[in-house]
Amino acid sequence: MWKELSLTLVGMLFLVICVLIGVAFLTLLERKVLGYIQIRKGPNKVGLVGLPQPFADAIKLFTKESMVPIVSNYFLYYFSPVVGLFLALLGWMVFPFATSLISFNLGLLFFLACTSLGVYTVMIAGWSSNSNYALLGGLRAVAQTISYEVSLALILLSFVFLIDSYCLTDFMRYQGYIWFMFMSFPLMLAWFSSCLAETNRTPFDFAEGESELVSGFNVEYSGGGFALIFLAEYASILFMSMLFCVMFMGGNIMSLMFFLLLTFFSFCFIWVRGTLPRFRYDKLMYLAWSSYLPLSLNYLLFYLGVSVFVFSMII
Repeated sequence: MWKELSLTLVGMLFLVICVLIGVAFLTLLERKVLGYIQIRKGPNKVGLVGLPQPFADAIKLFTKESMVPIVSNYFLYYFSPVVGLFLALLGWMVFPFATSLISFNLGLLFFLACTSLGVYTVMIAGWSSNSNYALLGGLRAVAQTISYEVSLALILLSFVFLIDSYCLTDFMRYQGYIWFMFMSFPLMLAWFSSCLAETNRTPFDFAEGESELVSGFNVEYSGGGFALIFLAEYASILFMSMLFCVMFMGGNIMSLMFFLLLTFFSFCFIWVRGTLPRFRYDKLMYLAWSSYLPLSLNYLLFYLGVSVFVFSMII
């Protein structure tokens, strides 16, 4: 038992280290891609073509003095970025390893629980700073995330009814002959834009609204606290890209194609940021409740009917 437990802990630690290294190079990729979109070079001074730039940034941020507002609620202000990063990395524990690790049968419910708790860290980070701009950013993030979590959960439930399992490994098994992307293309597009909203990315980056809220919920954070919020956001982007590949693209993690697709969808997050302007806030809510909710509900009922029909045929 102790041997299994120690192997699991080593596997989890190795996974977290790999995710953090992936996050570091995703930030570099973002700066390079945005640079070329805006017809400039991006970071290219530190080391060979700017490759060590993320590590230089990390050293700079973590050695920088953290300023704490006098009127802030210090304990909550200090710990909300730590808990945010912890939750972002905890979601990775459902990654469908061949060795199982913690890829348990209720993995999707665990993912939904982790993303739901992530809302609290943003809300508390905005509220505990005791800044009006940060509080507005936190409120926006809460309303936005709650709205889009509904459509995310319903899209997930559609596939749960179809394959009769919450385990991500079963998604890989059931897509041996045809990818779910071809069966439900509109759902794939709705899922991708809901992922953009869930991770507070452009064109749904209202929590950070730089043009009107200075920097949104993280306006009072500097140094290590800001770095942790930054890491949590990019870890979530990588996780959503991984989940996208598992749910719609077959998700065979033993093939190189899976990791190439994961990189491509991470690139799509950056591509959207460099291309689209920010939505209007009422349009964001309208899209969630008047477009994605009816679409996901219709697909949910359709897949429920399909699964009942197949079950009755088997009997």
